[in-house]
Amino acid sequence: MTSLVDRTITALRTEHDELAGLVRTLTDEQLASTSGASEWTVAQALSHLGSGAEIGLAPIARATGETVEAEENQAIWARWDASEPRAQAQGFLEHNARWLGLVEALTPEQRSTLTVDLGFLPEPVPLLTALGMRLNEVANHSWDVRVAFDPDAGVHADSAAVVVDLFTGPLGFLLGFFAKPAELTAPVSVAFPGGGLVIDDAVTVVDHLESPSATFTGPQEALVRLLSGRLKAPHDKGVDVEGAVSLDDLRRVFPGF
Repeated sequence: MTSLVDRTITALRTEHDELAGLVRTLTDEQLASTSGASEWTVAQALSHLGSGAEIGLAPIARATGETVEAEENQAIWARWDASEPRAQAQGFLEHNARWLGLVEALTPEQRSTLTVDLGFLPEPVPLLTALGMRLNEVANHSWDVRVAFDPDAGVHADSAAVVVDLFTGPLGFLLGFFAKPAELTAPVSVAFPGGGLVIDDAVTVVDHLESPSATFTGPQEALVRLLSGRLKAPHDKGVDVEGAVSLDDLRRVFPGF
């Protein structure tokens, strides 16, 4: 059986190849257009992914035993922010490919045993957690880029399935940072294809619900966009929520990042 680490790496490769293929076709005008993250242009969304790949390479390389010198994060962000849109797009292609090459070269033993010090969490995390955080970011920001040119775009289905599995386990802690369960006046449990949401004092993603109080109807990719605050009109076609809460209620719980 393919491990969740391997599935995550495969999804990251698919995301890169698909997005890179699009980026290579974009004109300067298209790079300057508004992305699905309304405060960013397409180039700025790519810059965010590219700088994240540059920053994220060193911790994984160090976990393998390499000695790596790297700039401070603030200096890296400043350099990317000062770059022209075309350079931001090209930088994404180069740095994300480099990061992915490092990850894909990890041995089966490294994939199962490495821990990674990301620098902003209290302690090193298993490799799966680090990779899962990257996939969650890449899947959503890739959608930000693609939806600028295709209003019917969705998160890649394979990525969505992996992200949901990750949220039932190693990424569950992230919900404590961006979900706002206090927006609801009473606890609810929401079934969705392949799992469910339990919202009370906190938010938990589970793989099964016995007696849900509401039902989310729609593809898993829409659920992933809901969790990241991206399930908004007009990009919410084919999605419905019935029962104790509405889709608008859930949008308040997940305002996005």
